[in-house]
Amino acid sequence: QYRVGQLYTISKHSHQESEKGEGVEVVKNEPHEDPVHGPGQFTEKRVHLSSKLPSWARAVTPRIFYITEKAWNYYPYTITADSHSLQCSFLPKFSIYIETKYEDNCGDSENIFHSDKILGDHEVSFLDIAFDEIPERYYRSLEDPRFFSSAKTGRGPLREGWRQHTKPIMCSYKLVSVKFEVWGLQTRVEQFVHKVIRDILLIGHRQAFAWVDEWCGESVGSPRR
Repeated sequence: QYRVGQLYTISKHSHQESEKGEGVEVVKNEPHEDPVHGPGQFTEKRVHLSSKLPSWARAVTPRIFYITEKAWNYYPYTITADSHSLQCSFLPKFSIYIETKYEDNCGDSENIFHSDKILGDHEVSFLDIAFDEIPERYYRSLEDPRFFSSAKTGRGPLREGWRQHTKPIMCSYKLVSVKFEVWGLQTRVEQFVHKVIRDILLIGHRQAFAWVDEWCGESVGSPRR
């Protein structure tokens, strides 16, 4: 169910953004076989972001700005980019690496990635889709898990402590690395990107929960069509 909800939410959100003149442009979407993880799906997208940049970033970026995203989805394991493939259209020294694993638990797996990419200083954050704050401009009362109740599944609303007593439950673990090797802007840009990714994850999972009556009962292939 989580996989169907995830695909449906991505598809619906991309369509909504594209109607605004921005959003996601799919360049490639094709099956891919990995010797370790087995069959999966490879996608290459251009994520257009010009209007979403803060004023200080728009001052140093061109009018047309996008990030090229390459992703390998071997659910329940996915990679978004390698060290060079999630890049912006005009800054070759900017890259993002996101590794994802999904598990049927409430987020209590320790060091789930066992990755050599976890080097030096790093921060572990727990995101609560019901009670963590999101930017006010993205808030929709109909998408608030604290108030939403599903007619089809009976899930919701989510109360304090829901992670410990809600069944079924799925946790998305993310290993996120951001590099921006430009003197004078590195720290500011890297912190901004981490915040944007955090907001995207919160908003996307809130929507997946609140849209459950739209995707519940669909197959994995349905959201991609």
